[in-house]
Amino acid sequence: MEILRTERLRLRTATPDDIVFYHALVNDPAFIEHIGDRGIRTLDDARQALLAGPVAMQEERGHSLYVVELSECGSPIGMCGLIKRDTLEEIDIGYAYLPDWRGQGYAYEAARAVLDYAPTIGIRKLVAITSPANVASNGLLRKLGLEFVEFRHLVPGDAGTNLYSIEF
Repeated sequence: MEILRTERLRLRTATPDDIVFYHALVNDPAFIEHIGDRGIRTLDDARQALLAGPVAMQEERGHSLYVVELSECGSPIGMCGLIKRDTLEEIDIGYAYLPDWRGQGYAYEAARAVLDYAPTIGIRKLVAITSPANVASNGLLRKLGLEFVEFRHLVPGDAGTNLYSIEF
């Protein structure tokens, strides 16, 4: 189901048919470095993760991480959307892109659309988390208008993350 459309992109809900794309995304070295190793090694693992993650969240909450596709051809290039994490009080905007599609403004375009969408579904405040070492992501969050709040450990013993926030 299409959720949002921009000049170059279409954001839609994830389905089990996205397993090959999702498997590639979560096993990208930059994803593992900056977001984390999800332990998704097989296509069956990817199917289970999609069903338990974005698909279930969309059904339960009415929002989730969305598959970002090129409008022109429908190729999936990344994910961007609204996540409710157990470790955060507020809804979080999250995103990740395959290597070939980074640095071309797609992350900004999709995230801007998601930020504009959030208040239409009743969200008044969003947060975002990113690795302090992820220079591109920290810059993108500031460009989107989110403000740095603090460096935080979400769970005991983790490496820590930068927390950003925006109110509508």
